[in-house]
Amino acid sequence: MPIIEITSLNHPGVEVFSSLTEAQLRNRLDETQGIFIAESPKVIAVALAAGYQPLSILCERKHIEGDAAGIIGRCGDIPVFTGERHLLASLTGYTLTRGVLCAMRRPALPAMDDLCRAARRVVVIDGVTDTTNIGAIFRSAAALGIDAVLLTRDSCDPLNRRAIRVSMGSVFLVPWTWVEHPISDVRRLGFSTVAMALTHDSLPISDSHLNAESRLAIIMGTEGDGLPHQVITEADYVARIPMAHGVDSLNVAAAAAVAFWQLRCDKD
Repeated sequence: MPIIEITSLNHPGVEVFSSLTEAQLRNRLDETQGIFIAESPKVIAVALAAGYQPLSILCERKHIEGDAAGIIGRCGDIPVFTGERHLLASLTGYTLTRGVLCAMRRPALPAMDDLCRAARRVVVIDGVTDTTNIGAIFRSAAALGIDAVLLTRDSCDPLNRRAIRVSMGSVFLVPWTWVEHPISDVRRLGFSTVAMALTHDSLPISDSHLNAESRLAIIMGTEGDGLPHQVITEADYVARIPMAHGVDSLNVAAAAAVAFWQLRCDKD
């Protein structure tokens, strides 16, 4: 692999790390030509193991034969940009985590039908725009047996740099794609739907009917506005997590973790 010493952030090829916005990296005209940034050796290793294609690496010089050595060895003949610590630290919005960033190719997303064909538990993320919440939901989904993640188009991109970091690379472990019509699309594939929402007639999440469903789509909305009224009224079930001490609700990421655990398929 070529090691390229840089003295300026204007060096050709470094713009993916230094000046392009998330939207520019994503390349909305053709997402299959888009790029995302993964950071830290551990997260990059998860992406590589999942088959994601590396394009270039930016790292502090000391990490070339240190923390980044294993990653660089697995990436083949791609450019490795390096420079003084103070230069790399000046990247706008890019305080390096353990000194390593990797630009990677966005994969083509699977069709929803293919993604869900063998799935028993999926989560639908409806209108959640906070990158931290998206990353945390993916981490819980991977740990607690969710087979696929479906996101409405107004939700945050899972391959946003911060979402990747918060998920600790779990966005590479759980298959995901976009969904246009949260209720009708999953129902067409044979899923019952449960909207997580606070309503006067919502079921406690421990209700036995929910776990009895062989295929279930758990629909999560933003904690501010919640799920759209139409989604709630069209869902097969509306469920709530019982609260104590006068607390009315949980952060959407925390609520998702509780829901995934309670509604898992292998529950005794």
